[in-house]
Amino acid sequence: MLGLRCLSLCVLLIPLYLSNSVHARKNLPAAFSHPPSDAVDHVDPLIGNGGDSPNGSGGMIPSTAPPFAMTRWVAQTRQNYVSVTPYNHTDTMIHGFQGTHQPAIWMGESGQVIVVPGAGDVQSVFEKRGMNFSHDDEVLTPSYYSARLEARTGGTILAEQSATSRVGHLQFTFSDTERPYVLIEASRASVMGSADPTNVTFPLGSVDIVPSRHEITGYNKERQDFIIGPNPAPGFAGYFCARFSEPFEEWGTANNSDGRVFAGDTQREGTQVSGYVRFQPSVRVVEVRIGVSFISVDQARANLDAEIPDGTTLTDTATGVRQAWVEKLDRIKIEGASDDAQKVFYTAVFHSLQYPYEQSEGGRYYSGYDDSVHEGESYTGYSIWDTYRAIWAWQMLLAPERINGMIQSMLQDYEEGGWLPMWKNIVETNIMVSIHADSLIAEAVLKGFTDFDLDLAYEAVHKDATVPPDDDWTISYFDREEQNVGYEVRAGLSSVYTSDGWVANDIHSESASRTLDYAYDDYAVSVLASFLEKTDDAAFFRNRSLTTPFTIFNSETGFMEARNRSGSWAGQDEGWTEGDMWAYTFDVVHDVETLIEKRGGNSSFVAFLDEHFNGGHNDHTNEPSHHIPYLYSLAGAASRTQERVREIAASNYNSSVNGLSGNEDCGQMSAWYIFSVLGFYPVNPVSGDYVVGSPFYDRVTISLPGKPNPLVIASKGAGTKPYVASLKVNGSSADIPLIRHDQIASGGEIDFVMSDKPTPWASETLVGYISQTRVSLPRSTDSDLEYQQNNK
Repeated sequence: MLGLRCLSLCVLLIPLYLSNSVHARKNLPAAFSHPPSDAVDHVDPLIGNGGDSPNGSGGMIPSTAPPFAMTRWVAQTRQNYVSVTPYNHTDTMIHGFQGTHQPAIWMGESGQVIVVPGAGDVQSVFEKRGMNFSHDDEVLTPSYYSARLEARTGGTILAEQSATSRVGHLQFTFSDTERPYVLIEASRASVMGSADPTNVTFPLGSVDIVPSRHEITGYNKERQDFIIGPNPAPGFAGYFCARFSEPFEEWGTANNSDGRVFAGDTQREGTQVSGYVRFQPSVRVVEVRIGVSFISVDQARANLDAEIPDGTTLTDTATGVRQAWVEKLDRIKIEGASDDAQKVFYTAVFHSLQYPYEQSEGGRYYSGYDDSVHEGESYTGYSIWDTYRAIWAWQMLLAPERINGMIQSMLQDYEEGGWLPMWKNIVETNIMVSIHADSLIAEAVLKGFTDFDLDLAYEAVHKDATVPPDDDWTISYFDREEQNVGYEVRAGLSSVYTSDGWVANDIHSESASRTLDYAYDDYAVSVLASFLEKTDDAAFFRNRSLTTPFTIFNSETGFMEARNRSGSWAGQDEGWTEGDMWAYTFDVVHDVETLIEKRGGNSSFVAFLDEHFNGGHNDHTNEPSHHIPYLYSLAGAASRTQERVREIAASNYNSSVNGLSGNEDCGQMSAWYIFSVLGFYPVNPVSGDYVVGSPFYDRVTISLPGKPNPLVIASKGAGTKPYVASLKVNGSSADIPLIRHDQIASGGEIDFVMSDKPTPWASETLVGYISQTRVSLPRSTDSDLEYQQNNK
């Protein structure tokens, strides 16, 4: 047994999943099931919508839209704001159908629009317009949604929905209803945060009803994150153009606060306004196509005409959106997985291709950095502190056609605002710490993505690493610090990171996390400098990246700890971002070798990892813990990695509405799961290496876009055999638990031999000896440089 405890099958054999989906919902109508796809049919958009609190929720919504869509359309069951999404499965009423731009549960909404069907007297007030529905009548897929609503005055409304990137397509079938109508909510009271839902502002908006065109147009200036970040974006607005299939019989505007109706009005501007229309008494089916834009009403209309032109049926729209998902999900074939396991996996892939989202439209985009419209391709919704860890690596494999454009978008942000983005939600929000865009760019270049201005890219990351923010000695930059601060960037760079090697806790918030994150980003800068043959810069940033992490390693306690300006220790609970000293002591992913040395070598390090996990310190709901189970493999204890990965997957992922233990954070939770299913994970994203774990299924075949051969991962019996006995990569035996990106980037074969018991493979620490050289793993300082030279 090699000294390993062999965990019970109920934990290790997680691919068998006994969990069932939360509701037995209606089947997808045949008309909306083309093209056929078993993969897409296994997506359950409700996974991750549950949870006992905002932090205990996946924060996902059952939306319809294609990959990376600008606008996601969802049934509105509650008013959304920071910490609240527009749909929650516990609600029993639908209040409308919302085109949302809220990229994560802890971010704010921007420029949304809401379409509300109804019957009888017009109801514009949120609390009065809701209609009961049953989850048993819902159909939820990535491309089509429907629910049967109980009209307030009797009868029912069958609401159906699909959407392209910038256009929602809704169809309402009124049965036995009195005087049906459709209302468009343009502006509303906007909740300013989770602390006090009564704290609201009143963004301006307008509606304009044009009976001759069968249109309602308008805008609102809602941007809930306006109180944070350095960019006021005064010209921002969300514009819309809604076009109806039927002529208007009546119309008017309404006040969303007190419910007053102004029959016959064709235009109204204000802070809580809606417009509504009625139709001839014989009309029972109404389609609404609604284009959205961040540029203008005219652009919203152009988006409508380009993406869902006149004559397009709802079936046509849904088929096109389904095809977009089929193109991605059908690239992945799984063998040996249960039905529930496939639901978890394919829903994870669905989640992984939603953000960042398209901000450009018709070859132009609104930039809130300089409050202007520019030519080009743009994205927003960058949760980079989360997504640099694994989702970026996954998107490079499955959506490589997006990567150059996403980097170009970041470089445009730099040109227009002066810095690369940290957490961009329309504009910079200053949320989280460090500028991990440095890592995104360096990893992309390392892996062959160079179709953008490399000199500009280096200029941008070099600035991140060398220029501190304004007032670096006086502004703390605590999380969500509100107005009147500039770009946070690397707060503490001059106080006192560049001189002493750490960020001072008595000057800056989250100082210890900043220190470690800045060190990693220095490493990323050195990788890009090496690729561009800037040898002096490469050596400087490489050296700084390897020395600064250990300035906060307290050799007396064996933990990373924050330090004050004077050098004194600030306390073990000080200075952390969404983690603690346990998680962050393991956060030197670019120099695990030295970290192992500091902790006394392989055997001691493995014992430390055991203490971390057995003591309940691992918190998979937050990203700083995601790489930790893979560190066993780098200390000659691969069998422990194989156990821990299976444990974590079993505890944190399932096919229920509560199937994500923590916030999805723009795909990072799902990316961890996807890579873990495959059997490897990018512990150090800019090394070009993946650390081997434990594949879950008999066989996974991925048809990589634009590549000549598929990537095939074979691991027969993995469902009941969680341990790796041996590994071959492209026919060559692998004795160390690493797979290089260049071995799989163009397809390849990864062959695992699995075992139901722990094995000696890559686990020499666990068989009673410690190699003088430990595992012969190349230190990042050498392996990635060699990789860069081989892939120029």
